[in-house]
Amino acid sequence: MMRFLRIRLIYITAICLIVLAGCRTKHAEPSAPETPPPTSANHAAPNPQPVDREPPKPAAQEPPESVDPTAELVAQMSMTEKIGQMVLIGVDGTAMKPEISTFIKERRVGGIILYSHNIVSATQTTELVNGLKQSNREAGARLPLLLSADQEGGRVSRLPKEIAAFPASMTIGSTNDTKYAYQVGSALGEAIKSVGLNTDYAPVLDVNTNPDNPVIGDRSFGNTSKTVRSMGVQEMLGMKSHEVIPVVKHFPGHGDTSVDSHKGLPVVDHDLQRLRSIEFEPFASAIKEGAPAVMVAHILMNKLDPDTPASMSRIVIQNFLRDELKFNGVVITDDMTMEAIGKTMPIGPASVQAVLAGADIVLVGHNPKQQNDVLDALSAAAESGEIPQPVIDASVYRIVKLKQSFRLSDQPTPPADMSELNKHIQEALKR
Repeated sequence: MMRFLRIRLIYITAICLIVLAGCRTKHAEPSAPETPPPTSANHAAPNPQPVDREPPKPAAQEPPESVDPTAELVAQMSMTEKIGQMVLIGVDGTAMKPEISTFIKERRVGGIILYSHNIVSATQTTELVNGLKQSNREAGARLPLLLSADQEGGRVSRLPKEIAAFPASMTIGSTNDTKYAYQVGSALGEAIKSVGLNTDYAPVLDVNTNPDNPVIGDRSFGNTSKTVRSMGVQEMLGMKSHEVIPVVKHFPGHGDTSVDSHKGLPVVDHDLQRLRSIEFEPFASAIKEGAPAVMVAHILMNKLDPDTPASMSRIVIQNFLRDELKFNGVVITDDMTMEAIGKTMPIGPASVQAVLAGADIVLVGHNPKQQNDVLDALSAAAESGEIPQPVIDASVYRIVKLKQSFRLSDQPTPPADMSELNKHIQEALKR
Protein backbone atom coordinates (compact mmCIF):
# COMPACT_ATOMS: atom_id res chain seq x y z
CA MET A 1 0.00 0.00 0.00
CA MET A 2 2.75 2.44 0.89
CA ARG A 3 4.58 1.61 -2.29
CA PHE A 4 1.43 2.41 -4.29
CA LEU A 5 1.01 5.83 -2.61
CA ARG A 6 4.69 6.70 -3.27
CA ILE A 7 4.36 5.92 -6.99
CA ARG A 8 1.19 7.97 -7.25
CA LEU A 9 2.81 10.99 -5.56
CA ILE A 10 5.74 10.85 -8.02
CA TYR A 11 3.25 10.65 -10.93
CA ILE A 12 1.27 13.73 -9.73
CA THR A 13 4.49 15.76 -9.17
CA ALA A 14 5.66 14.98 -12.70
CA ILE A 15 2.34 16.16 -14.21
CA CYS A 16 2.52 19.46 -12.24
CA LEU A 17 6.05 20.13 -13.48
CA ILE A 18 4.98 19.56 -17.09
CA VAL A 19 2.02 21.98 -16.68
CA LEU A 20 4.17 24.67 -15.09
CA ALA A 21 6.77 24.43 -17.85
CA GLY A 22 4.05 24.94 -20.43
CA CYS A 23 2.78 28.06 -18.68
CA ARG A 24 6.24 29.56 -18.62
CA THR A 25 6.73 28.91 -22.33
CA LYS A 26 3.39 30.47 -23.24
CA HIS A 27 3.80 33.80 -21.31
CA ALA A 28 7.54 34.48 -21.39
CA GLU A 29 8.57 37.70 -23.29
CA PRO A 30 11.06 37.05 -26.07
CA SER A 31 14.49 38.52 -25.40
CA ALA A 32 15.83 41.02 -27.97
CA PRO A 33 18.77 39.75 -30.01
CA GLU A 34 22.10 41.31 -29.12
CA THR A 35 22.92 42.03 -32.80
CA PRO A 36 20.63 42.54 -35.79
CA PRO A 37 20.19 39.45 -38.01
CA PRO A 38 22.35 39.36 -41.14
CA THR A 39 20.81 40.58 -44.37
CA SER A 40 21.62 39.92 -47.96
CA ALA A 41 20.97 41.69 -51.23
CA ASN A 42 17.96 39.49 -51.78
CA HIS A 43 16.69 39.86 -48.23
CA ALA A 44 17.26 43.48 -47.24
CA ALA A 45 16.10 44.69 -43.85
CA PRO A 46 12.80 46.55 -44.04
CA ASN A 47 12.89 50.38 -44.03
CA PRO A 48 12.82 51.64 -40.44
CA GLN A 49 9.60 53.40 -39.48
CA PRO A 50 9.93 57.10 -38.54
CA VAL A 51 9.81 57.79 -34.84
CA ASP A 52 7.75 60.77 -33.71
CA ARG A 53 10.23 62.31 -31.26
CA GLU A 54 11.23 65.98 -30.65
CA PRO A 55 14.91 66.67 -31.22
CA PRO A 56 16.84 67.16 -27.99
CA LYS A 57 16.83 70.77 -26.78
CA PRO A 58 20.20 72.42 -26.25
CA ALA A 59 21.10 73.23 -22.70
CA ALA A 60 19.88 76.68 -21.62
CA GLN A 61 22.58 79.34 -21.84
CA GLU A 62 22.79 82.76 -20.22
CA PRO A 63 22.56 85.57 -22.82
CA PRO A 64 25.94 87.23 -23.30
CA GLU A 65 26.29 90.53 -21.46
CA SER A 66 26.30 93.51 -23.83
CA VAL A 67 29.60 95.37 -23.89
CA ASP A 68 29.54 99.16 -23.57
CA PRO A 69 32.63 100.37 -25.45
CA THR A 70 32.37 103.84 -23.91
CA ALA A 71 32.40 102.42 -20.39
CA GLU A 72 35.35 100.20 -21.34
CA LEU A 73 37.26 103.22 -22.63
CA VAL A 74 36.59 105.16 -19.43
CA ALA A 75 37.76 102.18 -17.36
CA GLN A 76 41.05 102.10 -19.29
CA MET A 77 41.84 105.78 -18.70
CA SER A 78 44.24 106.93 -16.02
CA MET A 79 43.12 109.45 -13.41
CA THR A 80 45.31 112.09 -15.09
CA GLU A 81 43.46 111.49 -18.36
CA LYS A 82 40.06 111.64 -16.67
CA ILE A 83 40.74 114.87 -14.79
CA GLY A 84 42.20 116.38 -17.97
CA GLN A 85 38.99 115.65 -19.88
CA MET A 86 37.07 117.58 -17.22
CA VAL A 87 39.06 120.79 -17.70
CA LEU A 88 38.89 123.15 -20.69
CA ILE A 89 41.43 125.99 -20.87
CA GLY A 90 42.24 129.15 -22.76
CA VAL A 91 45.71 129.74 -24.21
CA ASP A 92 47.96 132.72 -24.83
CA GLY A 93 49.16 133.87 -28.23
CA THR A 94 48.31 133.11 -31.82
CA ALA A 95 50.58 130.10 -32.36
CA MET A 96 51.60 126.93 -30.55
CA LYS A 97 53.87 127.42 -27.54
CA PRO A 98 55.66 124.88 -25.32
CA GLU A 99 53.39 125.66 -22.35
CA ILE A 100 50.33 124.84 -24.44
CA SER A 101 51.84 121.49 -25.42
CA THR A 102 52.61 120.84 -21.75
CA PHE A 103 48.95 121.26 -20.80
CA ILE A 104 47.95 118.86 -23.57
CA LYS A 105 50.71 116.27 -23.27
CA GLU A 106 51.29 116.22 -19.50
CA ARG A 107 48.08 117.50 -17.92
CA ARG A 108 45.99 115.86 -20.68
CA VAL A 109 43.44 118.67 -20.89
CA GLY A 110 40.48 117.71 -23.04
CA GLY A 111 39.56 121.06 -24.55
CA ILE A 112 40.71 124.53 -25.60
CA ILE A 113 38.82 127.81 -25.97
CA LEU A 114 40.04 130.50 -28.38
CA TYR A 115 39.33 134.18 -27.75
CA SER A 116 39.74 137.23 -29.98
CA HIS A 117 43.39 137.62 -28.94
CA ASN A 118 44.11 134.14 -30.35
CA ILE A 119 42.64 134.87 -33.78
CA VAL A 120 44.23 137.04 -36.47
CA SER A 121 43.26 135.45 -39.77
CA ALA A 122 41.63 132.33 -41.14
CA THR A 123 44.97 130.84 -42.18
CA GLN A 124 46.59 131.57 -38.80
CA THR A 125 43.58 130.19 -36.88
CA THR A 126 43.59 126.97 -38.88
CA GLU A 127 47.34 126.58 -38.30
CA LEU A 128 46.91 127.11 -34.55
CA VAL A 129 44.04 124.63 -34.38
CA ASN A 130 46.02 122.08 -36.38
CA GLY A 131 48.95 122.57 -34.01
CA LEU A 132 46.67 121.83 -31.05
CA LYS A 133 45.40 118.71 -32.78
CA GLN A 134 48.93 117.56 -33.61
CA SER A 135 50.03 118.01 -30.00
CA ASN A 136 47.08 115.89 -28.87
CA ARG A 137 47.94 113.16 -31.39
CA GLU A 138 51.58 113.16 -30.31
CA ALA A 139 50.45 112.75 -26.71
CA GLY A 140 48.70 109.53 -27.72
CA ALA A 141 45.38 110.93 -26.50
CA ARG A 142 42.47 108.51 -26.56
CA LEU A 143 40.06 111.33 -27.42
CA PRO A 144 40.15 114.38 -29.71
CA LEU A 145 40.07 117.87 -28.26
CA LEU A 146 37.02 120.06 -27.81
CA LEU A 147 38.09 123.13 -29.81
CA SER A 148 35.76 125.96 -28.96
CA ALA A 149 34.93 129.66 -29.20
CA ASP A 150 32.22 132.16 -28.23
CA GLN A 151 30.76 132.81 -31.68
CA GLU A 152 27.29 134.26 -31.18
CA GLY A 153 27.20 137.03 -33.78
CA GLY A 154 26.91 140.77 -33.29
CA ARG A 155 29.22 142.11 -30.58
CA VAL A 156 30.31 138.62 -29.48
CA SER A 157 32.13 137.34 -32.54
CA ARG A 158 35.37 135.35 -32.56
CA LEU A 159 35.74 134.25 -36.17
CA PRO A 160 38.50 135.71 -38.38
CA LYS A 161 37.71 139.01 -40.13
CA GLU A 162 37.79 137.37 -43.58
CA ILE A 163 34.62 135.48 -42.68
CA ALA A 164 31.37 137.36 -43.24
CA ALA A 165 29.90 138.88 -40.07
CA PHE A 166 26.85 137.37 -38.40
CA PRO A 167 24.02 139.46 -36.94
CA ALA A 168 23.28 139.70 -33.23
CA SER A 169 20.73 137.27 -31.82
CA MET A 170 18.27 140.10 -31.16
CA THR A 171 18.30 140.95 -34.88
CA ILE A 172 17.59 137.31 -35.74
CA GLY A 173 14.84 137.11 -33.13
CA SER A 174 13.13 140.25 -34.42
CA THR A 175 12.34 138.46 -37.69
CA ASN A 176 10.25 135.87 -35.85
CA ASP A 177 11.25 133.54 -38.70
CA THR A 178 12.30 130.14 -37.37
CA LYS A 179 13.47 128.99 -40.80
CA TYR A 180 15.80 131.97 -40.92
CA ALA A 181 17.14 131.12 -37.45
CA TYR A 182 17.92 127.60 -38.66
CA GLN A 183 19.71 128.99 -41.75
CA VAL A 184 21.84 131.27 -39.57
CA GLY A 185 22.69 128.37 -37.26
CA SER A 186 23.67 126.21 -40.20
CA ALA A 187 25.92 128.96 -41.56
CA LEU A 188 27.44 129.41 -38.10
CA GLY A 189 28.22 125.71 -37.97
CA GLU A 190 29.85 125.80 -41.40
CA ALA A 191 31.95 128.85 -40.47
CA ILE A 192 33.08 127.39 -37.15
CA LYS A 193 34.08 124.14 -38.81
CA SER A 194 35.93 125.88 -41.64
CA VAL A 195 38.80 126.85 -39.32
CA GLY A 196 38.90 123.51 -37.49
CA LEU A 197 36.80 124.35 -34.43
CA ASN A 198 34.09 121.92 -33.32
CA THR A 199 32.29 123.60 -30.39
CA ASP A 200 30.44 126.91 -30.10
CA TYR A 201 29.22 128.52 -26.88
CA ALA A 202 25.92 129.51 -28.46
CA PRO A 203 23.04 130.06 -28.79
CA VAL A 204 22.23 132.35 -25.87
CA LEU A 205 18.92 131.22 -24.35
CA ASP A 206 18.62 134.00 -21.78
CA VAL A 207 15.35 135.96 -21.92
CA ASN A 208 16.22 139.65 -21.92
CA THR A 209 13.55 140.83 -19.49
CA ASN A 210 15.75 143.54 -17.94
CA PRO A 211 16.46 146.41 -20.35
CA ASP A 212 19.28 147.58 -18.04
CA ASN A 213 21.04 144.21 -18.18
CA PRO A 214 24.72 145.11 -18.72
CA VAL A 215 25.87 141.76 -20.10
CA ILE A 216 23.06 140.17 -22.17
CA GLY A 217 21.05 142.76 -24.09
CA ASP A 218 21.12 142.07 -27.83
CA ARG A 219 22.89 138.76 -27.23
CA SER A 220 19.38 137.45 -26.44
CA PHE A 221 16.85 136.60 -29.15
CA GLY A 222 14.19 138.65 -27.40
CA ASN A 223 12.33 139.64 -24.26
CA THR A 224 9.81 136.77 -24.23
CA SER A 225 10.46 133.12 -23.55
CA LYS A 226 8.46 132.19 -26.65
CA THR A 227 10.76 134.13 -28.99
CA VAL A 228 13.93 132.90 -27.32
CA ARG A 229 12.67 129.33 -27.30
CA SER A 230 11.53 129.16 -30.91
CA MET A 231 14.45 131.06 -32.47
CA GLY A 232 17.22 129.77 -30.21
CA VAL A 233 16.30 126.12 -30.61
CA GLN A 234 16.27 126.42 -34.40
CA GLU A 235 19.69 128.09 -34.43
CA MET A 236 20.95 125.25 -32.23
CA LEU A 237 19.60 122.64 -34.65
CA GLY A 238 21.18 124.45 -37.60
CA MET A 239 24.58 124.29 -35.90
CA LYS A 240 24.15 120.61 -35.15
CA SER A 241 23.49 119.92 -38.83
CA HIS A 242 27.21 120.59 -39.44
CA GLU A 243 28.30 118.38 -36.51
CA VAL A 244 29.32 121.41 -34.46
CA ILE A 245 28.53 121.11 -30.75
CA PRO A 246 26.22 123.94 -29.60
CA VAL A 247 26.53 124.83 -25.92
CA VAL A 248 23.32 126.59 -24.88
CA LYS A 249 23.78 129.22 -22.17
CA HIS A 250 23.52 130.64 -19.48
CA PHE A 251 21.39 128.31 -17.31
CA PRO A 252 19.35 128.95 -15.18
CA GLY A 253 18.89 132.33 -16.92
CA HIS A 254 21.04 135.49 -17.02
CA GLY A 255 18.46 137.71 -18.70
CA ASP A 256 17.16 139.58 -15.65
CA THR A 257 20.39 140.59 -13.94
CA SER A 258 21.87 144.02 -13.24
CA VAL A 259 25.45 142.88 -12.60
CA ASP A 260 27.96 141.55 -15.13
CA SER A 261 29.25 138.21 -13.79
CA HIS A 262 32.67 139.03 -15.26
CA LYS A 263 32.90 141.73 -12.58
CA GLY A 264 30.76 140.50 -9.69
CA LEU A 265 28.11 138.00 -8.59
CA PRO A 266 24.63 138.76 -10.00
CA VAL A 267 21.63 137.95 -7.79
CA VAL A 268 18.23 136.81 -9.12
CA ASP A 269 15.26 136.97 -6.73
CA HIS A 270 12.56 135.31 -8.84
CA ASP A 271 10.57 132.48 -7.31
CA LEU A 272 10.32 129.01 -8.82
CA GLN A 273 6.99 129.67 -10.55
CA ARG A 274 8.45 132.65 -12.43
CA LEU A 275 11.67 130.75 -13.28
CA ARG A 276 9.74 127.80 -14.68
CA SER A 277 7.51 129.98 -16.86
CA ILE A 278 10.21 132.27 -18.27
CA GLU A 279 13.89 131.55 -17.53
CA PHE A 280 13.75 127.73 -17.65
CA GLU A 281 11.44 127.52 -20.65
CA PRO A 282 13.93 127.97 -23.53
CA PHE A 283 16.34 125.51 -21.90
CA ALA A 284 13.56 122.96 -21.42
CA SER A 285 12.68 123.18 -25.13
CA ALA A 286 16.32 122.93 -26.20
CA ILE A 287 16.80 119.85 -24.03
CA LYS A 288 13.74 118.21 -25.56
CA GLU A 289 15.25 118.90 -29.00
CA GLY A 290 18.54 117.25 -28.09
CA ALA A 291 20.77 119.99 -26.68
CA PRO A 292 24.11 118.20 -26.16
CA ALA A 293 25.70 120.66 -23.70
CA VAL A 294 24.58 123.38 -21.30
CA MET A 295 26.69 126.17 -19.78
CA VAL A 296 25.77 127.08 -16.19
CA ALA A 297 26.14 130.70 -15.13
CA HIS A 298 27.80 132.29 -12.11
CA ILE A 299 24.61 133.80 -10.70
CA LEU A 300 23.01 133.47 -7.29
CA MET A 301 19.40 132.24 -7.48
CA ASN A 302 18.10 133.38 -4.09
CA LYS A 303 14.91 131.32 -4.16
CA LEU A 304 16.70 128.13 -5.24
CA ASP A 305 20.01 128.23 -3.40
CA PRO A 306 20.72 131.46 -1.49
CA ASP A 307 24.21 130.37 -0.46
CA THR A 308 25.90 129.12 -3.64
CA PRO A 309 26.29 130.41 -7.23
CA ALA A 310 24.42 128.27 -9.74
CA SER A 311 27.65 126.96 -11.29
CA MET A 312 28.57 125.39 -7.95
CA SER A 313 25.06 124.57 -6.70
CA ARG A 314 23.91 120.95 -6.57
CA ILE A 315 20.36 122.22 -6.10
CA VAL A 316 20.46 124.15 -9.40
CA ILE A 317 22.39 121.59 -11.46
CA GLN A 318 21.09 118.30 -10.08
CA ASN A 319 17.61 119.10 -8.79
CA PHE A 320 16.50 121.37 -11.63
CA LEU A 321 18.71 120.93 -14.70
CA ARG A 322 19.20 117.17 -14.40
CA ASP A 323 16.13 115.92 -12.51
CA GLU A 324 13.37 118.36 -13.46
CA LEU A 325 14.43 119.26 -17.02
CA LYS A 326 15.80 115.73 -17.69
CA PHE A 327 19.14 116.91 -19.09
CA ASN A 328 21.57 114.01 -19.53
CA GLY A 329 24.26 115.75 -21.56
CA VAL A 330 27.43 117.59 -20.63
CA VAL A 331 27.32 120.46 -18.11
CA ILE A 332 30.02 123.11 -18.55
CA THR A 333 30.68 125.94 -16.11
CA ASP A 334 31.09 129.49 -17.28
CA ASP A 335 34.70 130.71 -17.03
CA MET A 336 35.88 130.10 -13.47
CA THR A 337 38.35 133.01 -13.70
CA MET A 338 35.47 135.51 -13.72
CA GLU A 339 35.14 137.82 -10.72
CA ALA A 340 31.78 136.30 -9.76
CA ILE A 341 33.82 133.30 -8.56
CA GLY A 342 37.03 135.14 -7.63
CA LYS A 343 35.10 137.22 -5.09
CA THR A 344 33.43 134.10 -3.67
CA MET A 345 36.24 131.59 -3.04
CA PRO A 346 39.61 130.44 -4.44
CA ILE A 347 39.38 128.87 -7.87
CA GLY A 348 40.65 125.41 -6.82
CA PRO A 349 38.02 124.71 -4.13
CA ALA A 350 35.38 126.39 -6.31
CA SER A 351 36.14 123.97 -9.14
CA VAL A 352 35.91 120.97 -6.80
CA GLN A 353 32.56 122.22 -5.56
CA ALA A 354 31.35 122.69 -9.15
CA VAL A 355 32.17 119.07 -9.98
CA LEU A 356 30.50 117.82 -6.79
CA ALA A 357 27.45 119.89 -7.75
CA GLY A 358 27.21 118.12 -11.12
CA ALA A 359 29.44 120.02 -13.57
CA ASP A 360 31.26 117.76 -16.03
CA ILE A 361 33.69 120.31 -17.48
CA VAL A 362 35.29 123.23 -15.65
CA LEU A 363 36.12 126.11 -18.00
CA VAL A 364 39.27 128.04 -17.01
CA GLY A 365 39.73 130.62 -19.71
CA HIS A 366 42.77 132.53 -18.50
CA ASN A 367 45.95 132.43 -16.45
CA PRO A 368 48.12 129.28 -16.58
CA LYS A 369 48.62 129.39 -12.80
CA GLN A 370 44.88 129.27 -12.17
CA GLN A 371 44.53 126.50 -14.75
CA ASN A 372 47.16 124.43 -12.94
CA ASP A 373 45.49 125.24 -9.61
CA VAL A 374 42.22 123.78 -10.92
CA LEU A 375 43.91 120.65 -12.27
CA ASP A 376 45.81 120.17 -9.01
CA ALA A 377 42.71 120.70 -6.86
CA LEU A 378 40.61 118.24 -8.86
CA SER A 379 43.42 115.65 -8.86
CA ALA A 380 43.90 115.96 -5.09
CA ALA A 381 40.14 115.72 -4.47
CA ALA A 382 39.94 112.60 -6.65
CA GLU A 383 42.90 110.98 -4.88
CA SER A 384 41.53 111.70 -1.41
CA GLY A 385 38.03 110.54 -2.31
CA GLU A 386 36.50 113.98 -1.76
CA ILE A 387 35.25 113.61 -5.32
CA PRO A 388 34.11 109.96 -5.45
CA GLN A 389 35.33 107.82 -8.33
CA PRO A 390 31.78 107.20 -9.67
CA VAL A 391 31.24 110.98 -9.96
CA ILE A 392 34.38 111.36 -12.06
CA ASP A 393 33.59 108.33 -14.21
CA ALA A 394 30.04 109.54 -14.87
CA SER A 395 31.30 112.94 -16.05
CA VAL A 396 34.01 111.43 -18.24
CA TYR A 397 31.47 109.00 -19.70
CA ARG A 398 29.25 111.91 -20.76
CA ILE A 399 32.23 113.76 -22.25
CA VAL A 400 33.34 110.70 -24.22
CA LYS A 401 29.78 110.18 -25.50
CA LEU A 402 29.62 113.82 -26.60
CA LYS A 403 32.88 113.61 -28.54
CA GLN A 404 31.89 110.31 -30.13
CA SER A 405 28.39 111.42 -31.10
CA PHE A 406 29.72 114.47 -32.97
CA ARG A 407 32.50 112.39 -34.55
CA LEU A 408 35.26 114.75 -33.44
CA SER A 409 38.67 114.21 -34.98
CA ASP A 410 42.23 115.39 -34.45
CA GLN A 411 43.00 115.11 -38.14
CA PRO A 412 44.32 118.37 -39.69
CA THR A 413 41.80 120.79 -41.14
CA PRO A 414 42.56 121.86 -44.73
CA PRO A 415 42.50 125.59 -45.60
CA ALA A 416 38.98 126.76 -46.34
CA ASP A 417 37.87 128.46 -49.54
CA MET A 418 36.89 131.81 -48.04
CA SER A 419 35.12 132.97 -51.19
CA GLU A 420 32.87 129.91 -51.26
CA LEU A 421 32.27 130.02 -47.50
CA ASN A 422 31.24 133.69 -47.57
CA LYS A 423 28.92 132.99 -50.45
CA HIS A 424 27.14 130.34 -48.36
CA ILE A 425 26.93 132.66 -45.36
CA GLN A 426 25.55 135.58 -47.35
CA GLU A 427 22.94 133.34 -48.94
CA ALA A 428 21.89 132.08 -45.51
CA LEU A 429 21.59 135.63 -44.14
CA LYS A 430 19.28 136.74 -46.93
CA ARG A 431 15.54 136.88 -46.23
